[in-house]
Amino acid sequence: MKRIISIALLLAGAALLSGCPKKHNVIEPPVAGTQVSGSSSNGADSASTSGRGLNGDASAQGANGAGDYTTGPLAKKVIYFDFDKSEIKPEFADLVTAHARNLTAHPNLKIKLEGNTDQRGTREYNIGLGERRAQAVRRAMMLQGVAESQLTTVSFGAERPAAEGDDEAAWSQNRRVELVYTP
Repeated sequence: MKRIISIALLLAGAALLSGCPKKHNVIEPPVAGTQVSGSSSNGADSASTSGRGLNGDASAQGANGAGDYTTGPLAKKVIYFDFDKSEIKPEFADLVTAHARNLTAHPNLKIKLEGNTDQRGTREYNIGLGERRAQAVRRAMMLQGVAESQLTTVSFGAERPAAEGDDEAAWSQNRRVELVYTP
């Protein structure tokens, strides 16, 4: 009997020491259409090796090389999100791809991904949601060959609204990630 109690205590102690299994970080797969296929091992495409911009214009690059485009695929620098979501909507896949190609073609460029939310929710929740949105764009760009050193993320939560108002028209403009090229 004493032996059974000893074994039971030993098993209970082992169970306590092992604890609960750790929660593994799950990386969400990219949204359909966000991956670039056919890129070379260094991430550059044929447009980048010829020195031309993504819109085929050799002079489209800004003076600082930071993609100061007024037309073409790099003119848009905002990705909008659905309420309480951090998944990139399919209509923004081409925008992410265009900026990812620009970054892989110009390894000296860096971009800051600024996550924002509308004002609904607590400050802490909105900071977290803005960070998840910025990280979603970061993951999508890294899957397309952008170096981690070229990307930084920051969350402003609801602190920097693009539009004032208490309706869906204003809120939808505030749920965004802004792509800001940095020197």
